[in-house]
Amino acid sequence: MKVLHLIDSGGLYGAEKMLLSLVQEQVKQGLEPMILSAGERGVSEKAIEAEARSKGLPITLWRMKSGLNLKGSWSILKWAQGNDYNLFHSHGFKFNVLLGMYPENVRRIPMVATLHGYVHAPRFSKMWLYESLDRFAIRRIRGVVLVGEAMKKQLPGKLSSGHTVVIPNGLDISELQESSLASLDEPFKSFFENHDSVILGVGRLSREKGFDRLISAFSEFRNAFPKSGLVIVGEGRLRQQLEALIDELGVKDDVLMPGYCCTVPALLSRSKVLVMPSLTEGLPITLLEAISLKTPVIASAVGEIPKVLGNGEGGELLSDVETATIFSAIEKSVTDREHSGRRVDWAYGAVSKDYSSEAMADEYLAFYKRVLGTP
Repeated sequence: MKVLHLIDSGGLYGAEKMLLSLVQEQVKQGLEPMILSAGERGVSEKAIEAEARSKGLPITLWRMKSGLNLKGSWSILKWAQGNDYNLFHSHGFKFNVLLGMYPENVRRIPMVATLHGYVHAPRFSKMWLYESLDRFAIRRIRGVVLVGEAMKKQLPGKLSSGHTVVIPNGLDISELQESSLASLDEPFKSFFENHDSVILGVGRLSREKGFDRLISAFSEFRNAFPKSGLVIVGEGRLRQQLEALIDELGVKDDVLMPGYCCTVPALLSRSKVLVMPSLTEGLPITLLEAISLKTPVIASAVGEIPKVLGNGEGGELLSDVETATIFSAIEKSVTDREHSGRRVDWAYGAVSKDYSSEAMADEYLAFYKRVLGTP
C-alpha cells in the first residue's frame, strides 16, 4: 500500500512528531509511505524535513505558492496519480482543503485526514476562513481520524460518527529516552547551570498556548524562588508581544525563548516541570514525551489531557489559566517532590501501556483497510 502523507509544517511540534513516528512504523509494517512536505518557494529545508532525513524516512520536498493554490494542488494530484499512490493522508487544514475539495471521481485517489486540533481563530480572520473551509472539505473524504474523544465536540454536525475514528497519538519511548541523554549546547547549557529550577513550555507562540499567562505566573514564582528560570521553546507571531511582557515584568535574564529547537527531549529530562496552560489542545505529543521522561506536568483540562493524566492522578490539571492558579501549581510541583513523583509514576505506566507508536500504527493500518475496503 502506497500512502502519501501531506503536511505544510511550521516547526517540529506535535503533528510533525506524530507523523514521523507513524511513517517510521509504517515502513516496518511493509507499507510504502511518503511524506510530502510543502512550503513556500524559496524556503530552505524545514525542521520536519531535516528530522525525516536524519531518521532515514522517505520524504519529498514540494515548494509552491502559499494560500488557496489550486494550480499547486492540481500539480500534486497529477504527480500522485502518476506515482500510483493508493491513499492520501492529510495532516492539517491546508491539504484537507486543497485536495479534499476535489470530488473523488476527479481525485481518483481516496483520502483520509488526521485532525490534530482546531485553534478556534477569531471570527472572519484568515485562519477562521481556513477552518471553515476545512470543516466543509472533510465531509468529502473517506474518513477522518481524531486524536481524542474530546475532539468530537468540534466536528461539523453533518459529519457522521461512521465517518470518524479516534486513534490516540503514540511515540517510541525507548528512542525518546535515548535522545533525552544528548548534551546541551549553548545557550541551554549555561541557562541550566545558572538556574536551580527550570520550568519548561513548548509550542507555537500563539494565543491558544497561553504563554502570556505562564510568563506572568513565572514572574511571581521567581520572586519566591530567585534561582528559577523559564524556557519557552517554539516560534510564532506572538514573539514580540511575549518579549515585551518579559521586559515589562523585569524577568529578561531568567527567561529563555530560543525559538524552535530539536533538543526538546533533552530539555524535558532536565526541567523541573512542563507547563501547558493551553486554551485548546488535541492530544499533545509534548505531553506524552514529558510523561515518558518522567517530567512532572501541569496542564489545562482541555482536549485529551485530562484522560491522559487520569483526571489528575498523573499530573496537575489547572482549574483555569489565571496567573495565580498557574503560580500555585508550579510552586506545589517544585516543593512537593514526593507527591509529584507519585503522579509521574502513575502517568508513565499509563502512557507506556496505551500510547506506543506501534499501537498507533496498527490502528491506522486497520483504518486504512476499512476505508479502502481491502482485507
